[in-house]
Amino acid sequence: MHSRDKKILVTGAGGFIAHHLTSRLKKEGHWVRGADIKLPEYAPSSADEFLKIDLRDRENCAAAVEGMDEVYHLAADMGGIGYISQSHAEITLNNTRMDVGMIEAAHRASVQRFLYSSSACVYPSHLQHEPDVVPLREEDAFPAAPEEGYGLEKLYTEKLCEYFTQDYGFETRVVRFHNVYGPLGTYDGGREKAPAAIARKVARARDGDEIEIWGDGLQTRSFMYIDDCVEGLVRLMRSDYALPLNLGTDELVTIDELVDIVSAAAGKRLVKRHDLSRPQGVRGRNSDNTRLREVLGWEPKIDLRTGIVPTYRWIDKQLGGAGAHHAPLAAVAAPR
Repeated sequence: MHSRDKKILVTGAGGFIAHHLTSRLKKEGHWVRGADIKLPEYAPSSADEFLKIDLRDRENCAAAVEGMDEVYHLAADMGGIGYISQSHAEITLNNTRMDVGMIEAAHRASVQRFLYSSSACVYPSHLQHEPDVVPLREEDAFPAAPEEGYGLEKLYTEKLCEYFTQDYGFETRVVRFHNVYGPLGTYDGGREKAPAAIARKVARARDGDEIEIWGDGLQTRSFMYIDDCVEGLVRLMRSDYALPLNLGTDELVTIDELVDIVSAAAGKRLVKRHDLSRPQGVRGRNSDNTRLREVLGWEPKIDLRTGIVPTYRWIDKQLGGAGAHHAPLAAVAAPR
């Protein structure tokens, strides 16, 4: 089969990253089936076929993978730190059912390659206690001490992919996402990530208003623009590398700096008010991209100041234009 006419399943296609990935794969000439429990919220899917199904059901997993050459499994129960720190049982159960069902169904259907979306939440918290954090290398995931619930399940499923490859010769790829942002991403409702949440609050604020931030603002993260994320996913799937691989930028910023970058994109000056009682996740998290460069000969290129501009403008437009909403400012979501 020609590389540009594969049949590809993208799970989680009603969500942010998978929606963008579907569009990319369609532009390359593939036949794409999307699957998710919900349709995309902000723009129609470009998938040739969209199955609105619950992938916690194994029969639905089997239906989704039928006739597919490749599977990008991005479906997950997830959200910002406020959600994933308070829903350990629900998240772990939901994701276990989806992940086990999907990899088993893909193997039984003789899918050629299966990409699993893991997370930087698999890394031990004791390596992330300082804002000036040493970038996390793939091998740092063991000895294991992942984030409770979400991170633990992701790490377990990484190993499950490894076992399927070792025992059955099933081709798997594992990507560890660091924070991803961009247009068409969730920006309210409690599951949004820090860049989108901050952009929403800044868009609703007037120049000189106060904005509330979870934590002291000195916690650090790196943030990857969606176009780089999709490029990395496609490159990893086509590579011969089967072990977990970081996908993120190594541009470390504090949350206060993130607020300043978003405010600059909006042309506003805002006053920061920090709430230390709110969940704020680990103190620092950054991606070591050494192996990414070695394996793919590539790494994310779009810096935060560049990527935040279209992200902010899109969220601002969703809210009716700059400064159109002046509701009281709720807390800005902390990063995962």
